Amino acid sequence: MEASTRNRWISIYQVDAFTSETFKGNPAAVCILRNRLNDTLLKSIAAEMNLSETAFVKPLENVPLKEAKTFSLRWFTPEIEVSLCGHATLATAAILFREVGINEEQIRFKTKSGVVTATKDKKGISLDFPSDNPIMIDPPKSLLKALGISEFKKIKYGEHTKKLLIHMVSGEDVYNLKPNYELMKSATTKKPIKGVIVTAGGSPPYDFVSRFFAPWVGINEDPVTGAAHTVLAPYWSKLLNKRQMLAYQASKRGGELAVRLKPNSRVDLIGEAVIVLKGELHV
Repeated sequence: MEASTRNRWISIYQVDAFTSETFKGNPAAVCILRNRLNDTLLKSIAAEMNLSETAFVKPLENVPLKEAKTFSLRWFTPEIEVSLCGHATLATAAILFREVGINEEQIRFKTKSGVVTATKDKKGISLDFPSDNPIMIDPPKSLLKALGISEFKKIKYGEHTKKLLIHMVSGEDVYNLKPNYELMKSATTKKPIKGVIVTAGGSPPYDFVSRFFAPWVGINEDPVTGAAHTVLAPYWSKLLNKRQMLAYQASKRGGELAVRLKPNSRVDLIGEAVIVLKGELHV
């Protein structure tokens, strides 16, 4: 193979995040870049992968890959770039630690949401993310109708993540919810909404359960959503008077993660990941 052709191949992986079981949790694609690619190509790759997120990671130090400590990291849905994604960050860290063989205990990622870190943890990998303490908001009636929700305990809004949090009456209500995604996209709201979290108290061993919907960005229901837990963690911490909790996201695939609220408006998202596919992408 000619050198010019070899330069057109990108290492790519698929990882199931926030699970210890293959084909559970949330699948993400991870592309390791050696050179900068234009946004049009990144969007095309994400659309081709057709997963809720594709992560693009690139070392920021001029050292062998396995010696790098700091990386740029971007995330794309099949339709748009997002500013924060937990499961694709976990997937990326799993690839760098396990496949690339980085020996450091911690990796730094420079992202559109600032610097986030991934650290080896006895329970898997711990992600240090900014938390988003939700505020009270008037119920968006047309959106509630599209979701099929008539009864709820509280509605709050994460101003940084633009996520709406709806505290349902029971866990059964969370499991049984059947939104109308087309109606959701046409619903009118006073504040911009990029995703809807429905949540309720959990049954042991889980402190709370949730589901997450984001048809506006091409994801009707996300299997396990790290970024949603940056809103859920401070919300449930106040209700339960706990700083460390175990959460379950009740999608069809299902997945779990531990959350640990920290000072300075930060939260640790701790989970496992399973590498299910690796190969080369021809662009």
